[in-house]
Amino acid sequence: MIKTATRSGILLFMLLGFLGYSQNKKNFANIPNILQQIVPNDRIDSWILVYNNYGKNQEIKTSGGKKEYTPQSSGFNLFPSEDSFYYIVYFTGGKADYVTDLEGLKKFTGKIDNAEEAAIVLTADGYMVDEEFKDVAGNYYEDSAHYYMDMGKLTSKECPYQKTHYTLTVNKSSGAVSNIKDNGTYIELYNKKCANNPRLLKIQKKEEPKNDPKKQPAKRK
Repeated sequence: MIKTATRSGILLFMLLGFLGYSQNKKNFANIPNILQQIVPNDRIDSWILVYNNYGKNQEIKTSGGKKEYTPQSSGFNLFPSEDSFYYIVYFTGGKADYVTDLEGLKKFTGKIDNAEEAAIVLTADGYMVDEEFKDVAGNYYEDSAHYYMDMGKLTSKECPYQKTHYTLTVNKSSGAVSNIKDNGTYIELYNKKCANNPRLLKIQKKEEPKNDPKKQPAKRK
């Protein structure tokens, strides 16, 4: 009886340990690494991932034979940036086609094959892997049926500048998002131009002149 109870306890402990391990969150790598995990579902001969930074092109990944193509002047970003972008050139039957926006990237990615592709597809809906804050907006865990993604979203470009983080449940088979949990704002930045800047309002309040009865002009009779 004691042996049976001991064995049951060990099995329960192992099961709980396994479940706990399966839900350990994994941080995503950097954006180039995420994009390199794409497994296109359409039949293509080859494709090249290009990173453009300040007008200079750098080939990040080449899959299949390399061919000549026309450098692009615009592209997509998985994380907001004004000075750089990515684009993909792919070849089918000797013809070159280009992916230069997030909707095109979503179509090129096709069916979700891994967590990185799930993150890429979600960027078309405004979500992002925040490389600076991966613990709150750049990680995931998974079970046999779903990915559970912690990602960020730029929720205000005005005053204050805000980022909010969400947990999204993504079905591995269909790619459908079944649940979106709002975890609140994790960045809120004010600047001097913000009329609602708490610090500025506090300074203005201090500088407001106080009414001094001695300095009031005498009333005329």
